[in-house]
Amino acid sequence: MIGGSTPSALASRFTAIAQNYIADGPAERADRARRKLLLALGEREPATLKQVAAAVRRGAPAVSRSIESLVKAGLVDRAPDPTNRRRLAMRLSEAGRRELEKRPTTGNALENQLDRLAHSELRAIERALEILER
Repeated sequence: MIGGSTPSALASRFTAIAQNYIADGPAERADRARRKLLLALGEREPATLKQVAAAVRRGAPAVSRSIESLVKAGLVDRAPDPTNRRRLAMRLSEAGRRELEKRPTTGNALENQLDRLAHSELRAIERALEILER
């Protein structure tokens, strides 16, 4: 025991601190869902609705509504599939590709906190992470 703390107490403190830096509000969840759809679509280009729905493990009607919003936002292009005119082929637009290149917005609070620490403190945290990663 370090300073009288048990592993259970340390784990509890670590979890409480970590929760302060995990942004999980509606905006963050929506951003993650949007990125997940864009990634699934980009990996399967030209993608069909059925392929994207299976990749993100959601129903086709829900994915269709989400894709429609991505089309309206200019992130996805839809066109008739040249091999099957009854099916739509979807591709990322240039704006969609740029969106995926952006760094996700979560994690800024922790980065800002770490930015205020001294080099020796950053090294101590780095060492602690190395130990936890083992």
